[in-house]
Amino acid sequence: MTERTTRRDGYAVLDQTQLATLVPELLLSGQLIDRSGMAHLISAFGRETMTAVAIEEWMASSPVYTNRMRAALGIDGDGVEDMFKAIQLDIGAPPQFMDFRYEVTDHDHGAFVLDHCGALMDVEPLGDEYVTAMCHDIEDPTFDATAIATNRRARIRPIHRPPRVPTDRTPHCAWTVTIDPERAELPLPPDAEHVFTTRAASVELSPIDPADADGMTDYRGPLVHDLQFREFSTSALVRIAEEVALQHQLLALGFQLSVRRRAESEEQVREIFGKQLTGISGLTAERLQRALGLGRDADSVAQVLSLHPILGPAQYTGVEVRVDGDDVVVHLPADSPAMTDGGWLALLTVDYLAPLQAMATALDPFLVVSATAADDGLQVRFTRGDQELPESGEVAITRFSSGADFRFTDRGPSIPITPI
Repeated sequence: MTERTTRRDGYAVLDQTQLATLVPELLLSGQLIDRSGMAHLISAFGRETMTAVAIEEWMASSPVYTNRMRAALGIDGDGVEDMFKAIQLDIGAPPQFMDFRYEVTDHDHGAFVLDHCGALMDVEPLGDEYVTAMCHDIEDPTFDATAIATNRRARIRPIHRPPRVPTDRTPHCAWTVTIDPERAELPLPPDAEHVFTTRAASVELSPIDPADADGMTDYRGPLVHDLQFREFSTSALVRIAEEVALQHQLLALGFQLSVRRRAESEEQVREIFGKQLTGISGLTAERLQRALGLGRDADSVAQVLSLHPILGPAQYTGVEVRVDGDDVVVHLPADSPAMTDGGWLALLTVDYLAPLQAMATALDPFLVVSATAADDGLQVRFTRGDQELPESGEVAITRFSSGADFRFTDRGPSIPITPI
């Protein structure tokens, strides 16, 4: 057999069509992080603490990553339309799964409804207490935390929201957005102030080439219904994919901050943080493999790993993926910005590889993960074994979400939203 070594360099190796398929998948993956983590919080602390952590993680991360995406795509206004553009590029609102429909009255007034709320579909079977926790307790402060990245005088308030009366009511909820120049500015949440000091908040990602002729290089034009990612240029899509992967990392840092306040020990923090990471690692690997039509061969496994948001973006994590014969090797450097921040990747050691094994099992149940440590980091090898391995319990818990099997559909070209 001829040995070969092939390196995979992440999002930049994909073409425009592949990137347009990938970006909604990455947005949905970010949404499903909570399905991966919250069950373990409920088990450890109960529903009320789970609710508090959910509020704090989003308030810590959303102002940071929204600010980054706005800067990347030239969304430089401070009106309602600008706010809605940012929401369309937020892991809290993956397209179609969280089906936001927007109305703009003027710079200071607008509204939106959710024709379909995948998050509601996940919690509604658990009963009204869980629905109220999500749709009232969590949404009120976190919507405003998202809004202040555009305008600190903005407020998002409900017209109606679940629990649904009648039980099949649609749209699932409706909200108004107002900006009052005379209103006091909302402060930046304290945890967001901390997250702004992390390496994730300031890492430089791939520049967008303004000379690209194959699509939009920014989002300075009109707000549109059903934003179609295929209408962006290739370099813009690379940057968007990197920013969305970074949103995963920022949300995880917010989650860790909040859990650490409540945990009895650092060991408990690592346990819960690791379970969250394992669940989303496996489910996302499966969805990326399916979305891109990839197989189980070494090249396909390497491709998924190089695109996986848990291992990216490469400028932040420093992760390198290569094919070595029939194996795939992943190098996790010891001195990357991600390691400095102490987030997800800092959990991984020779003795703790459960998240990477979850990725491997999702891609091919015969893959076995092993690792060696060196001064420059961790080298992880994915090798095909003789025994089929079962899916981890953490991935099975995450699969509870309706997002696990959600399929995106083609809704045609983007349609500009005109003020009413």
